[in-house]
Amino acid sequence: MSWFVFALVATLGWGLADLFYKKGTDEDDKYSHLKIAVWVGLVMGVCAIALLPFAETSFSVSSLVGNAIKYSPASLAYIVSMVIGYAGLRYLELSIVSPVQNASGALSTVVMVIFFTVTGSITSIMEEFSVLDIVGTGVIVCGVVALAFVEQHLSKEEATLSDRKYRMSALALLFPILYCVFDTVGTAADGIILDETTGLGLGEIDVIILYGLTFLLAGIIAWLYMLIKTKRAYNPFALSEVKSKGVAACCEEFGQIFYVYAMASRPMLAAPMIASYCIVSVVLSRIFLKEKLRASQYACVFAVIVGIVMLGISEGLAEA
Repeated sequence: MSWFVFALVATLGWGLADLFYKKGTDEDDKYSHLKIAVWVGLVMGVCAIALLPFAETSFSVSSLVGNAIKYSPASLAYIVSMVIGYAGLRYLELSIVSPVQNASGALSTVVMVIFFTVTGSITSIMEEFSVLDIVGTGVIVCGVVALAFVEQHLSKEEATLSDRKYRMSALALLFPILYCVFDTVGTAADGIILDETTGLGLGEIDVIILYGLTFLLAGIIAWLYMLIKTKRAYNPFALSEVKSKGVAACCEEFGQIFYVYAMASRPMLAAPMIASYCIVSVVLSRIFLKEKLRASQYACVFAVIVGIVMLGISEGLAEA
C-alpha cells in the first residue's frame, strides 16, 4: 500500500475525529479539553498495550525508557498541541480552528527541509518539491495571517458583555496558532525520526506503542488533575461521553496508525498531504454542526484550504 493511500485514510480518520471533538466540547465546561485528553489517552493506551507483542524492537524496561526518550520530542509536542486544540474548540468554530491548525503540515515540511539540508541529505529528496509546493505553502501562511486580522476585527465589532464567544474570539485564535506551532515541531520530529534512511531506527509499530503509552500517561495525569480540582471523579464511560469523546478518540487513533506508516514512507510529502484533513472537518461542520461564517472568514478559510489542496495535488502528481 502506497504512502498516498495511508495519508488519505489518515486524512479521513482525523477529519471525522475533529467533528466528534467539536460535538464533545462543552463551551461552559473549563475541563472539557482535559476530558477529551482522558479518552484519547485511554484509546491510545489500550491500542499500545495490544500491540506490544508485535513490537519491532524488544520492549524491556530499559529499552522502553530509551526509546521513549528518543521519541519524546515528537510525542510531547503532539500531546501539548492536541490539548491546546481541544481547549480552542470551546471558543472557535471548527471551520476556523481546523484550517489554521493544519498549516502545520506545510510548516513542518519547511522545518524538515532545513534539517535535511544541515545534515547533507537534502539532495536526494529535492525532487519531491515543485512549484505547487512553494506556492501552496505561501497561500497557507497568507491565509493564516489574514484570518488572525479578520478575527480581531470581528471580536471588536461583535463583542458584548453577555457573549463570551465573541468577546474571546481574538484571544482564542491563539489556541489554533499555538497548536500549529507545537504540531509543526511534532510532525517535523516524526519525519526525522521515522525517515527510513536518516531516522533513529524506530519501527512504525514501535512509534505507535510509544506515543500511545505516553498519551495514556497524559490522560491519567489529566484525570487526576480534575479529581484534585473538582473533588469528583470524572466518569469517561457515561453514554454521552462515549458517543462524542469516545468516538473522537477512536477516529484519532485510526488516523494515527495510518499517519505513522505514511510518514515512515515519504515524510516530506505525507505531512502536508495529511494536513488537508481540515477539508473533511470543514465539510462535516457545515453538514452536521450547521456552522456559518462571514464572507471575510470564508475567504481566509478558503485560502488556507486551497493552499493545502495545492500541496496535496503536487504530492499526488509526484507519486503518479
